[in-house]
Amino acid sequence: EVQLVESGGGLVQPGGSLRLSCAASGFTFSSYGMTWVRQAPGKGLELVSTISTGGGTTYYADFVKGRFTISRDNAKNTLYLQLSSLKTEDTAMYYCAKGYAFTIQDLGVPPSKGPGTQVTVSS
Repeated sequence: EVQLVESGGGLVQPGGSLRLSCAASGFTFSSYGMTWVRQAPGKGLELVSTISTGGGTTYYADFVKGRFTISRDNAKNTLYLQLSSLKTEDTAMYYCAKGYAFTIQDLGVPPSKGPGTQVTVSS
């Protein structure tokens, strides 16, 4: 059974930073690309970033380019997302999802994702 557990969210001021983690189990982590998605209150899921199996290829949504960094540690079965220069509009529940994706639809219906970690950016 696929299990994904996100952590690291919290309340941060605009301009601040956070590091999100996603612990994966129940599948061969190193054989799958992985993706971060987010959902703001009242809005649908939006893709944030995706990373290839070995970590050598990454993709970012335009709204996070230059501010967020995705990475992975296959030895620890863990996916990361470094959030920097946070803006109030980054406030959302952040989820990690199994799969390499450029659109939400690429992740399947429903996407295999964890329970999420809340990021709130507010002064």
